[in-house]
Amino acid sequence: QLQLVESGGGLVQPGGSLRLSCAASGFPLRYYAIGWFRQAPGKEREGVSCITRTGGDTYYADSVKGRFTISRDNAKNTVNLQMNSLKPEDTAVYYCAARGFSPVQAVCVTSTYDYWGQGTQVTVSS
Repeated sequence: QLQLVESGGGLVQPGGSLRLSCAASGFPLRYYAIGWFRQAPGKEREGVSCITRTGGDTYYADSVKGRFTISRDNAKNTVNLQMNSLKPEDTAVYYCAARGFSPVQAVCVTSTYDYWGQGTQVTVSS
């Protein structure tokens, strides 16, 4: 059974940066497409950024384009999300998720992901 653990969340001031990491155990991460999702209080969970199994394609939500970068290191069994120029509206619990079927194009639809981590809190506030 694939298990995912997120790390790197915390409190940061507006304009600051954080780097989230998703570590996998139980199965090699290279077999899965990976996504980062977030959920703010009172809102639905939304796709932030996703990457295909090979890393050949990525997706970014419009709200984070140009500020966030997703990357994967299959040798280390990790996927990272570099978040720059953070805004208060980025405040949410961030989740890492994996899906076994990886199309050529990155897909960032919540319901298509099979495995989920417990989440890490990101708070952007002065």
